[in-house]
Amino acid sequence: VGTSLASTWNTDLIKQVGKAMGNEVKEYGVDVLLAPALNIHRNPLCGRNFEYYSEDPVVTGKIAAGYINGVQSQGTGTCLKHFAVNNQETNRNNNDSRVAQRPLRELYLKGFEIAVKESQPWSIMTSYNKVNGKYTCEDIDLTEYILRDEWGFKGMVMSDWNAGTDAVTSMKAGNDMLQPGQDRQYKAILEAVQNGTLDEAVLN
Repeated sequence: VGTSLASTWNTDLIKQVGKAMGNEVKEYGVDVLLAPALNIHRNPLCGRNFEYYSEDPVVTGKIAAGYINGVQSQGTGTCLKHFAVNNQETNRNNNDSRVAQRPLRELYLKGFEIAVKESQPWSIMTSYNKVNGKYTCEDIDLTEYILRDEWGFKGMVMSDWNAGTDAVTSMKAGNDMLQPGQDRQYKAILEAVQNGTLDEAVLN
């Protein structure tokens, strides 16, 4: 599990684990592994702590980068998740993580930043929760201005399964894929393109 891997502090070992997993996933005919997950440990009751790495953002980012580089060296993609500030399971679809800019940057986003800059994962999955009042999949500051413009992320952004409430806002915020896709989302997007509230170029 992630915490055991991170406790080695050995990025070369993690890369070897990633290579093995990337090869196995490829043998199964899978294109993208929905991993790694790297939110920092903040709440001992978080149901995903086993697959997160550490309470330290630098350890988290370095371990994740090693894992991603290993997996992707085999021609299989990764999906870095859950972006961002997803640190509890309870009510996670409605939880609003309120955090000031300095701890947001230095603690909660730093691991993601390191992983993106040192490994360029093929994709990133936004989280269920809100950050400072906005669902992450609907937050253009996170997905466009920070992730793509500041960090230089080149891959695909997808939502977590049925995350957020507004498909059109998710599109405008830079989501390339809404998982797993619902009729109400298709209808909302089509209607928005037809009435001019969503630029067709964004959809394309």
